[in-house]
Amino acid sequence: MKINHSTISWTLLHHDQWNVYIAASEHGLCYVGSQNKPFDELADWVKVKYPASELVQDDAKLQPFAAELVEYFQGARTRFEMAMDYKGTAFQNAVWNALCQIPYGQIFTYSDIASQIGKPAAVRAVGAAIGANPLLITVPCHRVIGKSGALTGYRGGLDMKTRLLELEREDVSLRETMEYA
Repeated sequence: MKINHSTISWTLLHHDQWNVYIAASEHGLCYVGSQNKPFDELADWVKVKYPASELVQDDAKLQPFAAELVEYFQGARTRFEMAMDYKGTAFQNAVWNALCQIPYGQIFTYSDIASQIGKPAAVRAVGAAIGANPLLITVPCHRVIGKSGALTGYRGGLDMKTRLLELEREDVSLRETMEYA
């Protein structure tokens, strides 16, 4: 039996007050961590999702991914163009693809996502798939809120979710102001 050994490269992205671990496989960005969480969050995730892989720090390889995230934090990027490598079930992939279609600065509900993927009764399953999203920020699960308008669970914590939504809201407001000036 052949064991497939691969490398997962990682770096710690520092920008302004943002500190997140990011990681990439040979196919693209595969992980964006929670704000200010320890390396163990990434290491534990790799053990589960890529058990035969070696985790290697490679700041240079991750620089293009980090650059797009920094542009996002600065309000200079509203859509990610980087290659992303997310591995999930067919249902999870459908949910994550739907998340990528949520426009910058807008919010959807879990029900909206369930309807978008053609499974309107699967709201709880959509929530579980969103909770399993390994690519915070780049697969924008922070743009999903509860039907009542309440902020709901987020792997990165509600403070991180609030901060991301505020960043996008402020940027959209600034862009609209500039359009009418």
